[in-house]
Amino acid sequence: MTAKPAKAALFLISMMFFAVLALNIAVPAVILGSLALVSELVLCSGDGVAYRGEAA
Repeated sequence: MTAKPAKAALFLISMMFFAVLALNIAVPAVILGSLALVSELVLCSGDGVAYRGEAA
């Protein structure tokens, strides 16, 4: 009878592991994508000239 609770516990632990693994991939991808979008919006706004690499 101990095999059934052990299988259920292993299944729940596996589910939690892979759910956290998916979040570890998805959350940084969303953050980096939004940073890239904001960066492009900032560089494209204004007078239309992007000054990359020049000091103020």
